[in-house]
Amino acid sequence: MTTETPAKSAQPSAPKTGSKIRVDKWLWHARFFKTRTLAAKTVSAGKVRVNDAKITKTSHLLVASDVLTFTQGRHTCVIRVELPGTRRGPAPEAQTLYTDLSPPRENSPPNPRFEGKGRPTKKDRRNLALSRGAALED
Repeated sequence: MTTETPAKSAQPSAPKTGSKIRVDKWLWHARFFKTRTLAAKTVSAGKVRVNDAKITKTSHLLVASDVLTFTQGRHTCVIRVELPGTRRGPAPEAQTLYTDLSPPRENSPPNPRFEGKGRPTKKDRRNLALSRGAALED
């Protein structure tokens, strides 16, 4: 009587459609935070909403179709969970875990420059000083 157990595969299994994952772990897997600790601190501080409900526990479980709202820097991110992650992989793999519902970000205008040429040269500054002085003498 020998009992045989199936060999475990080296590859992680594909996530089940109804599987759940902790919110801090998912935010880290989806590469919104550099470390899981930063994700956990953000959740603990009450800065994350799941389906319009503020959560403060990192153990909150996420399922597919949950909507997360949180701030990252100066921008508010609205994200719909598509898949629970099994690992923190490369960025293209992480982008398959969610759909971004955030409004498009407005690009800030570049800093104004001196006549479109960048920083004024020493000669330009001298000429500007001379023209200002001449205007005062009139």
